[in-house]
Amino acid sequence: MVAIGLSAGGVARVRFALSCLWEVMAGVRVLRDPGRHAIHLPWANRVRPRLAEAGLLDGLLGQLVPPAPGYLPDFLTPPPAGLTPDLDQELAVLRATPPETVRAQLDLCPGPRPAAVAALYADPDAGLRRLAEEIDTYWRLAVARDWPRIRAVLAAEVFHRARRLAEDGAAGLLNDLHERVRWEGDALLISQRHCDAPDVPEGSGLVLVPSVFVWPSVLSIAAGDVPQLAYPARGVGGLWECPAEAPDALGAVLGRGRARLLAALDAPRSTTELARRTGLSPAGVSQHLTALRAAGLVVTHRQGRSLLSSRTAVAEALLGAAA
Repeated sequence: MVAIGLSAGGVARVRFALSCLWEVMAGVRVLRDPGRHAIHLPWANRVRPRLAEAGLLDGLLGQLVPPAPGYLPDFLTPPPAGLTPDLDQELAVLRATPPETVRAQLDLCPGPRPAAVAALYADPDAGLRRLAEEIDTYWRLAVARDWPRIRAVLAAEVFHRARRLAEDGAAGLLNDLHERVRWEGDALLISQRHCDAPDVPEGSGLVLVPSVFVWPSVLSIAAGDVPQLAYPARGVGGLWECPAEAPDALGAVLGRGRARLLAALDAPRSTTELARRTGLSPAGVSQHLTALRAAGLVVTHRQGRSLLSSRTAVAEALLGAAA
């Protein structure tokens, strides 16, 4: 059990952030033991051969990320600076990790050090540069192609939690993150097996990091200046599925293109993501969304630099009736 001091006043220092590095580390853990993360098997089966060919799973990155529930060194996932993730910025923070921090956290890893980890321990600066290069390669081979749909799920999660906070307050938000997480008294309690991290007193806030690859568990970092909690985002179950087909009856009324868009809006999505999922052109998607907004079937909101559209309750009722 990990306890993070979080009184009513401390909730003001809670924020959300998306993180490329969290997705990398959690994704490598999936690949180390895909049987524990069955939802991601379609992705794991697709990317494992190209990662194995590049030698990444046996390199420094693969050696640093143990199967669950092994200890993941905290310097691998520094606190994200903002809501919008940027891999280059996160890698810059990673490369700037002080050598004494790297060595202190590697000392917490049990067992003998593999050769690449031993080299990182001996020369942290050179090792971190090598690690950043491996992460960049891993991203291009395993994540970049799917990042638009992953990011859409994460953005939808933040949008959902913001509404939950507005409707139910902090208690409703924090007690609904995961079955292992609860806000009790003046602390956020995280039930994690094989974890003996020290409790964190109030004062440093908390970063909530929705993730797709951390499913089905949670990961927390209690050390350092800012505690972090990575938890599974809603919608992970349908991440690798093809979008649902629109009912023929609805297509006969709205037109096949607009009906297809409504079916694809099972989570807030950008115009680019909708075009990829439906096969429509971005210009066509924009035109259809304009008509659907005017009819009260779609609403659009800004998330960072993106505009995300989502179905209204009226649209949900239409889809349900047509089905």
